[in-house]
Amino acid sequence: MTVGTAPRPAPLRTGTVVRVGRVSGIVRWRQLVVPLAASVVLVLLSAVSLGRGDFPISVPDVLRTLVGLGEGAQDFIVLELRAPRIVVGVLVGLALGVAGALFQTFARNPLASPDTLGITMGASVGAVAAIVLSGGTLAGFGIPFSALLGALLVGLLLFALTWRAGIDGYRLVLVGIALWSVSTALVDWLLTTADIYDAAAAYVWITGSLNARTWENALPLAVALAVLLPLALAASRSLAVLQFGDDTARGLGVRLQAAQAAVVLIANGCVAFAVSAAGPITFVALVVPQIAVRLTGGSRPPLLASGLLGALLVVGADLVTRTVLPEALPVGILTAVLGAPYLLWLLVRGRRQFT
Repeated sequence: MTVGTAPRPAPLRTGTVVRVGRVSGIVRWRQLVVPLAASVVLVLLSAVSLGRGDFPISVPDVLRTLVGLGEGAQDFIVLELRAPRIVVGVLVGLALGVAGALFQTFARNPLASPDTLGITMGASVGAVAAIVLSGGTLAGFGIPFSALLGALLVGLLLFALTWRAGIDGYRLVLVGIALWSVSTALVDWLLTTADIYDAAAAYVWITGSLNARTWENALPLAVALAVLLPLALAASRSLAVLQFGDDTARGLGVRLQAAQAAVVLIANGCVAFAVSAAGPITFVALVVPQIAVRLTGGSRPPLLASGLLGALLVVGADLVTRTVLPEALPVGILTAVLGAPYLLWLLVRGRRQFT
């Protein structure tokens, strides 16, 4: 079932025309203000999160430490103990937000996300298999690398099974749901046959968590995003045309098959590296692009705003789980609690539109 397959109509007044000499363009102020505001809030929220813990540090002291003016003890606590967790959260949210915007724009369907397409569950298969089959002896980069392979494998299967001289958004969602079901069954089977201690460790991982993250977790994801984000932004021109359908895209001179393949592969890469760093933090890629498109007032989820709002959601959810709730929970539990009602609302709205 597809939900909301038609693109949202753009508002009549889309921006302000700015002319500089012979060069002119349209400035869409909301699409500039939303990423800037999200960046400012993200910095402040990250500073608050860096200051929370057994040794509280005020926000001004955290900011001074980040610019190199902190004291020795504060430098160690902020930069070595707490900063890796926040940086991984920012990078994971950024990657998931961008991937969700790519998938939803390409498929013209707000249900298209790494969660519903089976990619995050594929990463779970890789990680759980590594934990269970190695008897818990695999450490270091072993589990993240296995999760990366699992996500990439499911992403490539999704691409191969969907490809029919191009990729259809409706077929993409159906194949993705099938891959999600198969991956879920594999995870359940691995957990059932595992030793109780290995099963407990695997279950903690598949909930999605930022606990005990180090710079070793952040570095591969940062390098991957340094490559994938510019490619995603470069593909935004093709995305603007793809949302209106294949025939329109061909008529406007877009190399349809190459553009579709590039979008799917970039999105798969973002999800694979994000899940390998922090586990499957669900529903971020599903919810954030739709929030971004409503805040910016555009016709499709904006990549930059979606990424920044994704980072804001992950860092904020992690802060809530550590400071507000009675017990510190994995951040993936809170994002699932927030995202599940939204998914139900999408399904109910789609059914009403269909009937």
